[in-house]
Amino acid sequence: FAQVTNPPIDPIREETVMSLFSYLGARANILNLELDNEKRIFLKQPILSSLDIAKIESLGKKDSLNFKSKRIDIVFSKNDKEKDVKEKLLEISRNAERLVKTNKAKIIILSDRKASKNYVPFPAALAVSSVHHHLVNKGIRTDCSIIIETGEAREIHHFCVLAGYGAEAINPYLAFDTIKILANDLNYEQKKYSVLEDNYKAAIGKGMLKVMSKMGISTYQSYNGAQIFDAVGLNSEFINNYFPGTSSLIEGIGFSETIRESKKRHELAISKKIEKKQRLDLGGEYAYRIKGEKHVWDPISIAALQHSVRSDNKKKYEEFADYLNTDSQGIMNPRSLFSIKKSKKKISIDEVEPAKEIVKRFSTGAMSFGSISREAHTTLAIAMNSLGGRSNTGEGGEERDRYILRKNGDNLKSAIKQVASGRFGVTTEYLVNSKDIQIKIAQGAKPGEGGQLPGHKVDKVIADVRFSTPGVGLISPPPHHDIYSIEDLAQLIFDLKNVNPQARISVKLVSEVGVGTVAAGVAKAKADHITISGFEGGTGASPLTSIKHAGSPWELGLAETQQTLVLNNLRSRISLQVDGGLRTGRDVLIGGLLGADEFGFSTAPLISIGCIMMRKCHLNTCPVGIATQDKELRNKFEGKPEHVVKYFFFVAEEVRKILADMGFKKFDQIIGRTDKLVFNKALANWKTQGLDFSNLFYSPKVDKGVDIFNTKKQQHDIKNVIDKKFISSFKKNYKRGKKLEFKCSINNTDRSTGAMFSGFLANKFGHNGLNEDTVKISLLGTAGQSFGAFTTYGVTLSLAGEGNDYVGKGLSGGKIYIKPSKDSKVVAENSIIVGNTVLYGAVSGQCYFRGIAGERFAVRNSGAWAVVEGLGDHGCEYMTGGVVICLGDTGKNFGAGMSGGLAYVYDPNNSFLKNCNMSLIEVAKMTLETSVNKKFLNYEFLSSNMLKYHSERLYFMLTRHYKYTNSSVAFTLLKNFKITLKNFKLVIPIDYKKALINIENKDSENIRMKG
Repeated sequence: FAQVTNPPIDPIREETVMSLFSYLGARANILNLELDNEKRIFLKQPILSSLDIAKIESLGKKDSLNFKSKRIDIVFSKNDKEKDVKEKLLEISRNAERLVKTNKAKIIILSDRKASKNYVPFPAALAVSSVHHHLVNKGIRTDCSIIIETGEAREIHHFCVLAGYGAEAINPYLAFDTIKILANDLNYEQKKYSVLEDNYKAAIGKGMLKVMSKMGISTYQSYNGAQIFDAVGLNSEFINNYFPGTSSLIEGIGFSETIRESKKRHELAISKKIEKKQRLDLGGEYAYRIKGEKHVWDPISIAALQHSVRSDNKKKYEEFADYLNTDSQGIMNPRSLFSIKKSKKKISIDEVEPAKEIVKRFSTGAMSFGSISREAHTTLAIAMNSLGGRSNTGEGGEERDRYILRKNGDNLKSAIKQVASGRFGVTTEYLVNSKDIQIKIAQGAKPGEGGQLPGHKVDKVIADVRFSTPGVGLISPPPHHDIYSIEDLAQLIFDLKNVNPQARISVKLVSEVGVGTVAAGVAKAKADHITISGFEGGTGASPLTSIKHAGSPWELGLAETQQTLVLNNLRSRISLQVDGGLRTGRDVLIGGLLGADEFGFSTAPLISIGCIMMRKCHLNTCPVGIATQDKELRNKFEGKPEHVVKYFFFVAEEVRKILADMGFKKFDQIIGRTDKLVFNKALANWKTQGLDFSNLFYSPKVDKGVDIFNTKKQQHDIKNVIDKKFISSFKKNYKRGKKLEFKCSINNTDRSTGAMFSGFLANKFGHNGLNEDTVKISLLGTAGQSFGAFTTYGVTLSLAGEGNDYVGKGLSGGKIYIKPSKDSKVVAENSIIVGNTVLYGAVSGQCYFRGIAGERFAVRNSGAWAVVEGLGDHGCEYMTGGVVICLGDTGKNFGAGMSGGLAYVYDPNNSFLKNCNMSLIEVAKMTLETSVNKKFLNYEFLSSNMLKYHSERLYFMLTRHYKYTNSSVAFTLLKNFKITLKNFKLVIPIDYKKALINIENKDSENIRMKG
């Protein structure tokens, strides 16, 4: 998956750039001018049925020159010794080489159909990769295609691995046979069976597109053979021989263990067949089942933790910790095999720093208000604030009443405010009410993916906080659309630091090979804090296809990040946090030894307040009132802040006990001390005995005085920002009711103009700020990036010149208008006036642009009203509210993921529809039934009813556009408004329209009942 260095893609809303098609047969020589000489078979997608395979073989008989196919069996005798099996695998590769070199095959079909009582199938990925790399090494890989015919492939990850290691197409014959058996059992007709088969192909294809998109890869041909994988626990010899180029930080099993595992699986299957056992394994990979796959959170561990915190029973907590820390659960993660070295010179626990200091290093995870209930969210906040730790808002915003301290001393405000790709609820006031601002690049549960809050969980309160509409689902895009590179991330960090100079800016990454390099870039981009998230954690709302096979254990990512930061002398200025599956004090100690200063907990605190791991968080049916907005179910919530407080103090006391055994008085003394960790070989079995953690336990040599934990503050370049002039002038001149105007020039090194001033005002006056146009700032020149970011109510920014990318990002009630300077000779309506990703995450305010905008105009706009004279691709993407008026041409994919708000597009040539993504929107022609009613021409009235007054709304905004920018386009349209109105198209999301009608009907019903 991609994080920071390139963006993932949304395979649903941006399906126009995604493709699964591929070709079978020899590739043409790209240096040959006559590229059309080679005939190839076109495949719409790479999943083939058994009938498809038969057609390909038949085609090869008709046209042997171009499509001749040959089968190679990938099985070995169950009695073969290891060296014989190894030779057999090499012979398979050599056989493929001979067939290609002698032109006897253009398509190689690797098949394990010959698996039987006496023959064991090779692991499909091993066979494919072995043949693929053999042919690459011989220089003949492009002379043929590889199809794998296997009974192994059934889940999306299996198909992706086979494709990633070289298979152009895959026939999961056993999956199709199973579907056929089920269809027969259900008495399906042959026609219906073919529909089931097509459904399976479509489902796998959709899943593969999602996996490809996580890495920012848009075509199957780019993914095919690209090996976008990390290995965990495969030894170097095995990888170099069969999966060359694959990264593996932990040495482990090799060829011998792999074949032994294959034989054991074969033996198990055959013995069941002989004994005629029909019962399948219970499974339980994704959710706990009795006698199924082991899970860390099972009835024993959940009950022990809840008992301990509810009864303040330390002994019960120790039972819980022992159950998870020992091997009673089996080897569940890398740290299960670690031992912490104890000192011969133990110290008294009384000498160790107190638990009240250790708990300040703890925070709760990013669970949004919306995904969990207010009761659960505020319980966590109260608990963490009382501890001196930090709770995290998640990406759903926060109710404004929580910023006020309660009379009983309870503080409901989350110290960590998250800024995620959806920017839900991210206002200037939200940002200034934080100690940390966390930029969520990825999350351990589903890295490289966006999120979705179903409409049934979006009630009026949630909708108000997120600036959306009740009952309408909300979509978070996979990438931040203002972060396509490390430089873009540096810009967002700069934006946020301007808004709230006192807050730490945190960046959340997910553990994978290479995360250390990314983290080094993040540190150089001036982040104050980095979170490394492991793949263990995650919500019960994650899609099943996302829970496994993405991300790696936090032990790997944390160790690599610590080593990279230390080697580059960056560690002292960054606070490093780890989260994702932390449960006990031992986990905290190991995290510290591998380099973490701080620790994030998500699932454990939820369990302490009542979660029973139903894993139905997305259904709004949580029986304990945590992951639901249903009032009846929320009444069942019994969690208390004290439960969370007790849990964290139990963890801290466990930490203190281990520190005393190690002979250390302070936690800082053990950070990065990997020399205190060893591999506990006593726990090893035949599979794990070859593990080697030396890469994790490596400690870089540093010069004396170089710190390996956080000791300094990051130096941010905000001393000389232009906003300091505005703040100084405001302090000197502002009086209530008085209007102020500042004038100055600006150039492209002046970034985030307006952000610091708006943060200052939000801190002083709150979200609603000042009256309209209280402070007008007139600027001349070319603005740098993020001009007008987070501009708050009462501030008007006027720019004569041009903007850059991210104009009006997070706009929070302010007003921005940009027009060419007086001496400009450009034709404004034909020229770019602002860059890409304008109004990203804007929540309210108005913008008027005398010219054309770049791509992704008003992406995730929640409430801003804007006029622009043309825009690029992906306009109004993911928009949930507000109004956009486009007076010129639009680019492609307009309205993709648009679930709220309105757009009015001037379309005199009737060319707009071909540029629309119609999956969520409807487009209608505008008509003027009566003349424009001038008494309705005010913002408050027009924003109160978005179903009506379309001509008035358009007229109002055009009038203002002309007033602020002197637009000749607006002047012409207003002059002939009755005629030109017919050339406008109204864009309204379907669900948004239904929701507005429902709200209107409910309001009418309430009025009738009151009457």
